Amino acid sequence: QVQLVESGGGLVQAGGSLRLSCAASGRTFSSVAMGWFRQAPGKEREFVATISWNGDSTYYEDSVKGRFRISRDNAKNTVSLQMNRLKPEDTAVYYCAAAQWATVTIQSHWYDYWGQGTQVTVSS
Repeated sequence: QVQLVESGGGLVQAGGSLRLSCAASGRTFSSVAMGWFRQAPGKEREFVATISWNGDSTYYEDSVKGRFRISRDNAKNTVSLQMNRLKPEDTAVYYCAAAQWATVTIQSHWYDYWGQGTQVTVSS
């Protein structure tokens, strides 16, 4: 059974930091791109960040550029999202996902596997 399990969410004050982790099991995802998405209450799910299969390429949604950093450890089958200088508008459920191919992609429909999500709440 293929699973992606996120962890690291929580409540933090504006300006603080959190590090989200996503652990994959059931198969290796070292040959595909990985991504993070988020969904705030009453809003559609949106792209946050993506990383290529080998970590050489990354891409970020404009509002998180310079504050968030995506990374991966293929030996451990994990992907992480370091979130700094958090803002209240970053409050959402964050999901990690595995893409269908190796290169970065921001389109959610190109992602085959999804985690259950982890809640991030940023207070003002």
